[in-house]
Amino acid sequence: MTLFTLLVLVIILAFVFDFINGFHDSANSIATVVSTRVLTPFQAVLWAGLFNFVAFWISDLKVADTVSKTVDSGAITLLVIMSGLVAAVIWNLLTWYWGIPSSSSHTLMGGFAGAAIAHAGWDVVNVAVMRKTFLFIFLAPIIGLVLSYLISVIMLWACRKGHPSKLDKWFKRMQLVSSALFSIGHGGNDAQKVMGIISAALLVFCAQTFAAGEQIPHWMHVVQEEVIKDGKAKLAIKHIPNWVVIGCYTAIALGTLSGGWRIVKTMGTKITKMTPFEGVAAETAGAATLFGTQMFGIPVSTTHTITGSIIGVGITKRVSAVKWGVTGKLLIAWIITIPISASMGALCLYICRWCGL
Repeated sequence: MTLFTLLVLVIILAFVFDFINGFHDSANSIATVVSTRVLTPFQAVLWAGLFNFVAFWISDLKVADTVSKTVDSGAITLLVIMSGLVAAVIWNLLTWYWGIPSSSSHTLMGGFAGAAIAHAGWDVVNVAVMRKTFLFIFLAPIIGLVLSYLISVIMLWACRKGHPSKLDKWFKRMQLVSSALFSIGHGGNDAQKVMGIISAALLVFCAQTFAAGEQIPHWMHVVQEEVIKDGKAKLAIKHIPNWVVIGCYTAIALGTLSGGWRIVKTMGTKITKMTPFEGVAAETAGAATLFGTQMFGIPVSTTHTITGSIIGVGITKRVSAVKWGVTGKLLIAWIITIPISASMGALCLYICRWCGL
């Protein structure tokens, strides 16, 4: 298998993962708006898919840059990246089948890191990026919880003299806006993670092509020579090609359009009972968290974020309104996602080598 063929295969796998990410995580965008019956399931996926793609025009690429630096791209191969993607695709499909709203983001980064460690050892991992990612497994839902609780309290106070039926109509309209905002955050955050992986693959390919004295294809326009602190020249990503950006946003939008009904049921009904009021508070808090972390280039899980936000609005009613048994199972799934996907990434790499790839 030639280097270019392997690159094409990696890019195809990345777009496949992005598509799966769309329907796996579509529950994050549509679960609340479906469970409150503001939109039908079909209307909801159209709405979410549209605003997933809108993120293309308003999002920067800080998250993509962070993900591309998960491991040292100078010490890995395209086979390593392919193994990580295969592991991420398998784990995402399994958790979707079981109806577990695990993090596609952490699945991807875990598979990528696990394959890289199996190839070049622990030193290849960017500890700062992984530490930040692991920290926000816990911080993202807590931030979402606190924000949704505060938003709920503020809205309750502001609407204390309103007529219930009129307020319900207004909250249904507002939920269309909050759902759209969360979908933009979902598209801007999750699609960028796949951009980061493709960028890492392009960097590896261009570095090897550059080292062989061959010309880098013009359509990659992604690298330039850079001098680092030790005085050695190194190729580094300075720009992500437009076809990568458009392809990733399109894939996640199409995936969202296909729906993810197994996880919608878990997110929309099994954590706490949702009304348009709770939907607005949860989605607004989730969107604010995603936009805020995106500004700092922090790759957070949309799943974790919206789950924390849903718990926050449940607590405003009473603590017992939250089904903590379900929440505990979700927490376990979140914690085991990175180590399991990393192990699968390493296993995929060994299998590929055994097959002579």
